[in-house]
Amino acid sequence: MIPLRDDIPSRTYPVVNVSLIVINALAFFYELTLGPRQLELFFREYAVIPVRYFAGGYVDIFGVVHSYGITDLVIPIFTAMFLHGGWTHIGGNMLYLWIFGDNVEDRMGHGRYLVFYLLCGVAATVAHIITNPHSTVPSLGASGAIAGVLGAYFLLYPHARVITLIPIFFFIEFVPIPAVILLGWWFIQQFLYGTMSLAVASAQTGGVAWWAHIGGFVTGMILVHVFKRKEYGPARRDIWWR
Repeated sequence: MIPLRDDIPSRTYPVVNVSLIVINALAFFYELTLGPRQLELFFREYAVIPVRYFAGGYVDIFGVVHSYGITDLVIPIFTAMFLHGGWTHIGGNMLYLWIFGDNVEDRMGHGRYLVFYLLCGVAATVAHIITNPHSTVPSLGASGAIAGVLGAYFLLYPHARVITLIPIFFFIEFVPIPAVILLGWWFIQQFLYGTMSLAVASAQTGGVAWWAHIGGFVTGMILVHVFKRKEYGPARRDIWWR
C-alpha cells in the first residue's frame, strides 16, 4: 500500500515541513557526489553506529587506539536523520513526510513542530541503539522522526481519509482508507518485524531499523499531547480541519 494524499487541508503554509524535505534532498544530492569510498567514510562519520555507544573506543589496523568523545557520539544522532541510503529510501520517507507532516505542523505551530520532529528522531535513534547494541552497521534515515509524525497524526486525525494506491495483481486501485486503520496497520507491521528481528540480530548485517520506527511512533503519540496547540481542542479536531 502506498499513501498518496489525505483529505485534511493545511490552514497555514508548512514552512518547517517543506524545509525538512529540502534539507534531506540536499543532503542526499551531496551523497551522490561522493565516490564509494568517500561515501562509506562519510556514513561512518555522520551516521549512527550503535556499538560505539557501548564501547570506549576501537583499535585500527595499525594498532592505534581511538576513543569516542561526547561530540563524536552526539552529532551523528542528529546528522543521521538527514542521510539516506538510496532513491527508494529517501523517496518513501519524503512521501510520508509530505502527506502527514503538514497537518501535524498545522496543529503544533512551526517552532513546536521542529522541536517535536527532532525529539522524535532522537528517541527513535536511542531505541535503535538499545535494541542493537552490538551492531557495527551505520544507521541513517529520517524514518524514525517521520514515525513520530505518524504517531501524532494517528491521534490527531484518526478519521482522516488517506488515498492509498493498492496494487491487485495487474490492476491498481485507489482506495480511501481511514488514517487510524492505515497507520495502525503500519505500526503493527513494524512491531511484528521488530520483534522477529531481535531473534536474528547480527552485528554485521543491516536492514530496516524496525525499533527506530517503533520508538519514534510511540514517542510521537506521547509528545503530541505536549506540543499541540491547546486552542484547537481535541473535540473538534476531525471536523475543524476538513
